[in-house]
Amino acid sequence: MFTNKNFLQKIIILFFVIFFTFSRFILASDTAYVWSSENKPLNNTQSTLPTSASTADLKLDCGSAVLIEQHSGQVLYEQNMHEKLRPASVTKIMTVLLIMEAIDSGKISYTDKIPCSENASSMGGSQIWLDPREELSVDEMLKAICVVSANDCTVAMAEYLEGSQEAFVAKMNEKAKSLGMNDTTFKNCHGIDEDGHETSSYDISLMSRELLNKHPTIKKYTTIWMDSLRDGKSSLVNTNKLIRNYKGATGLKTGSTSLALYNLSASATRDDLSLIAVIMKAPNTKTRFAEAEKLLDYGFNNFEYKKLAVKNDIIKQVGINKGIEHSVNAILETDSGILIEKGQDKNIEQQLEIPDTISAPIEQGEVLGTIVYRLNGEEIGNVNIIAEKSVKRNSAFHMIEYVYTKWFSLLRT
Repeated sequence: MFTNKNFLQKIIILFFVIFFTFSRFILASDTAYVWSSENKPLNNTQSTLPTSASTADLKLDCGSAVLIEQHSGQVLYEQNMHEKLRPASVTKIMTVLLIMEAIDSGKISYTDKIPCSENASSMGGSQIWLDPREELSVDEMLKAICVVSANDCTVAMAEYLEGSQEAFVAKMNEKAKSLGMNDTTFKNCHGIDEDGHETSSYDISLMSRELLNKHPTIKKYTTIWMDSLRDGKSSLVNTNKLIRNYKGATGLKTGSTSLALYNLSASATRDDLSLIAVIMKAPNTKTRFAEAEKLLDYGFNNFEYKKLAVKNDIIKQVGINKGIEHSVNAILETDSGILIEKGQDKNIEQQLEIPDTISAPIEQGEVLGTIVYRLNGEEIGNVNIIAEKSVKRNSAFHMIEYVYTKWFSLLRT
């Protein structure tokens, strides 16, 4: 029970609630303005990263080579990078890529048991001596392929996935075409010399990049230095010596035959900068590792990866006109970063373009503005700023519901 005086006070309070609610709905402004904040560079003396390969001359002792940044694909150095050469077992990068796609799509699992055909067991070259009566799991097969370049395991996986090596090779060429590997024709899945089986250092970097970017769990296998199979009866030692000797090495694959000579796709990451160095037709195994190190050192010494934006970071709160809520968080839509020459980070400008207020309704993910990044005045990237959640427009129904709720909350006090 309440007194007449208390009732009158509540009526007055309710009147003000109704008045301000309706006045906010009717008088709210739809205007907005763009607010910009720029971090000016200290100087503009350095040039931006060249769009083509560096003009430095590393005098590499090999037939072909390329150095790329893994995430962007930017070429940092090249030497005859489109020359068509025999890849040897570096071929298996494509084989492993297709295996990982099958795993990630759910077509196969790491625990599936893979049989070995007579054909697979007779491949020769690098192998773990699979027996036709033997079955290994996909996990064990990947370990053998990545660590010791097992030809028998490679063919067994190809036959299991597509029914025959020929059908699997067709898939390899189809994938190569989709990646823009225009210098490549695969004739087999293992890399043993065969006329017409050829690729380039640039194409090897493309499939290496695809494997590492889309299936990063492969590094669980490509970074193994020593391991074993068959309950410890079969020892494995990685053919890629950089895994043990080079800081930040993450893989990837060696290859050599009497005709191809010595090839290597070497990947490494330091301080958020990931590089892929490809060496083809080096005269010996020592040289291929030395030249790959030279390429990677060149990349790490001269370039850096600058993180510009982190997905879902809150930029600001944006006010909402005629909304059932007064504001919404404006967040970054994606991650963003840029490969730059070392020392260029102080030359990066950031310009934020977003209104202080917007009008409802707002949909979750709706673009509210952008951040533009420039290096020495040249735009190097931009990221959308989006609404963190949806906000409905304030309607007469919502106002009546609001007043109704307030009325009964007052009467209950």
